[in-house]
Amino acid sequence: MEDNGVKRKHMLLGLGSLFLVAGIAYSIYWFSYGQYYQDTDDAYVSGNLVQLMPQITGNVVSVYADDTSWVKAGQTLVTLDGTDAQLALQNAQTELAETVRSVKQLYAAAGELRSVVNEKQTVLEKAKADLDRRNRLILQHAISKEELQHSKDNVAIAESSLASAEHKLEAALSAVENTTLATHPAVLKAETRVRQAWLDTVRTSIKAPATGYIAKRSVQIGQRVSPGSTLMVIVPLNEIWVEANFKEDQLRHIRIGQPATLTSDIYGRTIVFHGKVAGLGAGTGSVFSLLPPQNATGNWIKVIQRLPVRIRLDANEVAQHPLRIGLSMVAKVDTHDESGTVLSRVQPDEPVYSTSVFENRNGEVERMIAQILQDNG
Repeated sequence: MEDNGVKRKHMLLGLGSLFLVAGIAYSIYWFSYGQYYQDTDDAYVSGNLVQLMPQITGNVVSVYADDTSWVKAGQTLVTLDGTDAQLALQNAQTELAETVRSVKQLYAAAGELRSVVNEKQTVLEKAKADLDRRNRLILQHAISKEELQHSKDNVAIAESSLASAEHKLEAALSAVENTTLATHPAVLKAETRVRQAWLDTVRTSIKAPATGYIAKRSVQIGQRVSPGSTLMVIVPLNEIWVEANFKEDQLRHIRIGQPATLTSDIYGRTIVFHGKVAGLGAGTGSVFSLLPPQNATGNWIKVIQRLPVRIRLDANEVAQHPLRIGLSMVAKVDTHDESGTVLSRVQPDEPVYSTSVFENRNGEVERMIAQILQDNG
């Protein structure tokens, strides 16, 4: 019995020593390493979802990409029937030609009226000269009073005729004054219609605004689409990040710029991704939900909230081991360096994302308009 008591005492002493050593080891680990790292498995891959939408209404005649297809920015993905657009362009070209000819006639009419005014001025000057001569002759009793009255009537008629011609000239000049044929408002308006019709013909080819992979293709041939309808989604997998949702009590030491390591379930723990904290969310997920929580009730129960932390990934590592939108990640942030800020105060000077696909290379339509002006002007 005595031996059993001694053995039990030794076992308890050994077990206590083991717990003491484990406690000391964990304390050393916590104070030297563990307290500087915050991790969460509530993290997911996020990225841009670029929606492909038409800019005009039309019927789909061709689809050049399907789900999982890789497409390049500027590549034609959907083609619409361009018959209506071509007819509208031809109609706009005809209207421009007619407008140029009509405006040209306005300039010609103004020129004719100016000649008429000059002619009326000459007639008036002659009538006034005749009246002056007859006024001198009447003093010499060389002519009758009746002839003098005829001269006065001729001056009055010439003045009235000149005033009428000047009013007509003023009305004609108001339509063309301070303009040329190329800068006349009617011509410019007709040119705008040609440009719009030309754009509609160009927009029958719907191009990819970004490079990426196709997802959620819903467009079908024969379908009539209109602006605002989503035809398919392009996912640029080279521009992705991780949204890591940390608990409130984990955010105290997290700062922008801190390094982070991440692992994904798709590759396992053998593949480690490296990144940096790019920013902390402005609110918890519950605040931006469709039905935000209302806590002003008597039976309120506190729930620990999570705040999304955006982690920017290393582009080279993502290229070697591609990720997908929505994949689960495990994120660990190194909080040794707390010199960064909690909220970003850097104002971007350039666009975060941009595309040049919608830039209109309108040299063709400008040459078309110039040719119409030359042929009709």
